[in-house]
Formats: sequence, structure tokens, C-alpha cells
Amino acid sequence: MPIVERDSASLITHALARDTLSRLRSVETEQVAFRKGLVKLGRICGYEVIDGAMETEYVSITTPLEETTGERVKGLDDVVIINVLRAATPFVEGLLKAFPRAKQGVISAGRDESAGMNDEGEFPITIDYTKLPEITEKDTVIVADPMLATGSTMCTVLDHVLSDADPERLIVLSAVSAPPGLLRVGEAYPEADLLTVSIDDHLDENGFIVPGLGDAGDRAFRTK
Repeated sequence: MPIVERDSASLITHALARDTLSRLRSVETEQVAFRKGLVKLGRICGYEVIDGAMETEYVSITTPLEETTGERVKGLDDVVIINVLRAATPFVEGLLKAFPRAKQGVISAGRDESAGMNDEGEFPITIDYTKLPEITEKDTVIVADPMLATGSTMCTVLDHVLSDADPERLIVLSAVSAPPGLLRVGEAYPEADLLTVSIDDHLDENGFIVPGLGDAGDRAFRTK
């Protein structure tokens, strides 16, 4: 099965997704290959969302020879993709290959590394910029961030996205997740479908996912 249910999330188990993630993990994967890998992984994840989470309908088609019945995916025009800047930018680029007509929103959100984690395992989060499209009750909203670590950033982002919106479906999509982050987001937003390619072992003392990818934004954009 390409998508397998776990206690805290659903796992994308497609062989190409696992292969791509393994290449992304390697410290030897340099910037261009890392960024292209995130694009590829986003595309694969998008197709798996379509296959595993969206319904189809039968439609009448006229071929050059006769009338026949075909099958179409429902709701492709009712998708909103939220890009959590900046690491999600190449990831979302891949998602848009699967959802070319999706509405897009961006939220620039970052945790204050200097403050460190508090006793509850949370970081203070700063929102610098938000631009969201109209979200309707028919929409499937996909909030994409390659790394779901403590869940602090994702919960803050979801607070903004859902402040005046009630979509039909909410999907939180990540490449790599840590158990504490999945637990925090799941408890705060039980209506969200948590979808990831890997549930990693733990967070280190600095709140980084282990084994993880390192800092996905720094690796994609060659910054420190």
C-alpha cells in the first residue's frame, strides 16, 4: 500500500519516495541535488495524496471513434497549498506538478533558535509574512513543510490558516517527522490528516530531528 496508517500519522511508502528521502538524508548530497530531490519528493507525495485521499468520478467521454466512460479525479480545482517558507519552497514546487491548478498561500514562519526549547519542548515562533488565498468549505488544504520536528512552527501556521477558514479537508504534509511534533499537532488539530514519508527516532537537545535531514532550508539554499 502506498499510504499506510500509523498511530500518529499516515506514511507514504512509495518506493521512489523512500529512495529519494534516503538520497536527501546523505551528507554527501550537495545543494543542487538536495533541492531537486525535494522537488521530486514533493511531486511523488502529491501523486500519492491524489491516489490515496481524493475520490474519482465516472464521466462521459467522446473519443474520435465513439462514446465511452472515463474516470476523473474530483476536487483538483479545490486544492489550496500553503508553503511554509523557506524550506518548503522546492517541496511545494514538486506538489504543484501534481496540483497545477491549486491556489497557493505562503507563510514565513521561523522558530527562535536562540531562545531554545522550553520545558514543554516548544519554541517561540515568529511570523514575518502571510499571504493566503480565500479558503472555502469545499477546499482541500495541504500545509507543506519538509520537517515536522517539535510541531511549534506547524501549530502556529495552522492557527493562522484556520483563523477564519473551515476547509473540507486539512492535510499536514512533511518529508520527515518526529514523534513529539506529530503528537503536538495531532492533539491541537485532531481534524488534520498528518502525512509523512518517515517518522524518525527522536529530537536532539536542540530540537533537530534525528536522524533527519539536517537543516533543510540551509541545505536547499546553501545558507548557514
